[in-house]
Order: sequence, then structure tokens, then C-alpha cells
Amino acid sequence: MSASECEERLEVVEICAGAGGQSLGLHRAGFTHRLAVELDPQAALTLEKNLRRLLEEDGVDAHDGLVRVGDVADPEVWKPEEHSGVALLAGGVPCPPFSIAGKQLGTSDERDLFAWAIELCGRMRPKALLLENVRGLSANRFSGYRQAVLDKLNDLGYIASWKLLQASDFGVPQLRPRFVLIALQPEYAPYFQWPKGIPGQAPTVGQVLADLMAEEGWAEEEVAAWAKKADGIAPTIVGGSKKHGGADLGPTRAKRAWAALGVDAMGVANHAPKPGFQPENGATGPKLTTAMVARIQGWDGEEFGGWKFEGRKTAVYRQIGNAFPPPVAKALGEAIRDALHKKGEPQPLLEASSPVHDPVYKLLRSSARPLTAEQIITKLAADGTAMDQAEVERHLNHLRHDFELETTERKSGQLAYILGKFKAFVGQADHQRHDLFTQHRGRIS
Repeated sequence: MSASECEERLEVVEICAGAGGQSLGLHRAGFTHRLAVELDPQAALTLEKNLRRLLEEDGVDAHDGLVRVGDVADPEVWKPEEHSGVALLAGGVPCPPFSIAGKQLGTSDERDLFAWAIELCGRMRPKALLLENVRGLSANRFSGYRQAVLDKLNDLGYIASWKLLQASDFGVPQLRPRFVLIALQPEYAPYFQWPKGIPGQAPTVGQVLADLMAEEGWAEEEVAAWAKKADGIAPTIVGGSKKHGGADLGPTRAKRAWAALGVDAMGVANHAPKPGFQPENGATGPKLTTAMVARIQGWDGEEFGGWKFEGRKTAVYRQIGNAFPPPVAKALGEAIRDALHKKGEPQPLLEASSPVHDPVYKLLRSSARPLTAEQIITKLAADGTAMDQAEVERHLNHLRHDFELETTERKSGQLAYILGKFKAFVGQADHQRHDLFTQHRGRIS
């Protein structure tokens, strides 16, 4: 890398970095890590060894403390203020609080760090923020949560937006929708454009894995027949949680999709099929190895290949399955990089204030007095939003999960509502997150 290229690189602090899917993508987009923080020791070891290799290849000295291991919200692990003004704050904060496959506990889940990550913007003042999570966060259940996040960023002076991206649109052979939040300081926001993937460009599972299926001597004609059957992209790779058992490729619905592709999803193999391999016990094909799973997650080719994972098979599988696909991270990184370098023509911002995800939340947040459901309906209608009693009650029920929702009873018997505090952990010393995290730390991933 030339001196001018080094000068062009931007620094990133990455939280909840995992085994480095986002890290690799951001590095390929022109970012250099100032710091990465990860809770899981095996994932952190994977991350540090690979990041150091990347920096050495670029001729950049890897400083001590490049990767910190521990709870990202623990002030003993790192001090956010030491990284004030960094170009990018990025992270893949834990997904279970919002996952459709989980209980969607939101702010009641000790793993929820999304709102806390937003608070970091106020402490660190990065030029840009990138956070990614599961599609579940885009659901109606979390419309108030999303609204609170956007409003907080707006209060901090950032222009923010959400977008659901499909990994398969960026060449990843997998159905992996990711809900992404990008926020930039107003100086850079007009230069940001969401990356545009190309639907239908992802290779099939058979195309991606045929050479790995053949590496232990499985007959050429058998591999070809298998690859012909594996003619679609994969279902979402699920890394799972330490709360559950060993590695397999997901819930029942995913296993059926894998079976249709000729893959036995009941576990992960130690090696590729040997000569004479035949499926057993009703399986429709071979199991995947961790190397194959990594390919499907986007660790492939000259740009993204060569990532070495530390630990035993189940730990490696979890590291891969919980990662952000590197090609998607690279595309987002390039878009952010170009905005920070003010490349291209600035675009007029459609809205400099926070867009409305939850009109009931917005109304209650701005109201100085309690409102009944009937009053909410009337006020929303006056602003051009039609909502019936059932819809309002549904919004109130969702809000009750993540906010203190106080009620008073009118003389008529109607309940009136006023929105209280956001229940999310944002660094409070007395938050329930501390006790729950301590109790469950050994099972959190």
C-alpha cells in the first residue's frame, strides 16, 4: 500500500466485533481499526490474529490493545472518550433481543446494546455510525424502539436512516436479510447513498461449494450430481447461542430448505465427503464443514478468503454463523467512506429531522398530558394519519414492552396514557442489565 493510500484510510472503532466479518469488509473498503471490542475470547482471538495479518500486509503497525476482550459496556474494558472524533463507530450488537426466532424481549433482554451504542455517539462524536442487526428489528413490534433511536440521533445532531439489505444482492449465496442503521454528521450526510446490490447475482450453493465437496476424494460424478441439485442459495446461516446445543444449520424450516439443496443440516462435518460417500439415516446429502459454511457466509475468493478461525468446531461454527457477511460490510463501508471523503455530488436531504416510524410514540412523546385512545385517534387524524382503536391499542401494547407507559383513569372510565422513560440500557448504573448479564454471561454469545 502506498503512502497516499495509507493517508486515505479512515479509522474505525468496532464494538461487538465477533470473529471479523464486518471487520474484513470495512478493511477492504479502506478503514483501519483503531480498536475492536468483543466479548467471546475465541472470536476475539480469531479477530486479532486476522486483523494483525491484514495490517501487516498493508505495512501498518498493529499496536498493542488492538482487540479488547470483555463486556463492551464495561468501562474497565475500554474508554470510549479516548476515541473521540473517530471516522466511524461500527458494530453488530447482539441480535437475540430482536430475533423472530427468539422471544423478542427488546429492552428486557440483557444482551440489548443497541440504544447504548447510540449513546456512544454522544460520547465519541464519530463522523459516522454503522450498526447492523436482524430483520426482526424492522417489525412493527419495535417501531417505537426504532423511533427512539432515530430521535436520539437527531437530538445528537446526526442524520440517520434504516434500510433492510439482502446479502444475496451483494453476491453472498444466502438468504440473509440484515437491518442496517447508518448515521452521519450533517456535513457528510448529503454525500451518502445506500449501496445498490444486484438481485439475482449470487451464485448457487453448488457453484460455491463444489470444489470443497471434492477435496477429500468424493467421486467427480457424485459431486457434479450434488452440485446440480444444490442449485439455489442457502437459507440464513444461524450461529445460535451458547444457551443451546452444538452446531447445526438452524430450525426445522431451515433444515427443510437445506434438504431441498441436498445438504444434511443436522450437524456440521469434520471433513468433506470421502470416496464412496452415501447419505445415511434418511439424509438427502452430505453435511457441510465449517470451511463450507464460511464460504456461504461470504468468506470467499481473493478478497475475502483466507480468514483463519480459532477454536474447536462448534465455536468456529458459531463465530461464522453470527457474523456479518464481509461483502455486504464492504459495500456499506465504501458508501460511508465516499461520504466522509465527500465524493460525488451532494444530494438534497429529503428530511433533516427524524422520520416517523411510530406515530403513536411521536404523539405521546410530544404530549404534556395523558391522552386516551380516542384522543390519540383524533389527533392522528388531524395530522393525516388514520388509525382505529385496535391499531392504537396494538401500538400501546408494543410501547409498553420498551417504555414506561403510565396510565390514569378518567371519570368516564377511559384510560389515558403518557409515555415515560425508555427502558433500554444506555449506561445506567442501576439498570437490570448488570445483574442479568452477570448471571448469564457464560451463556451469552
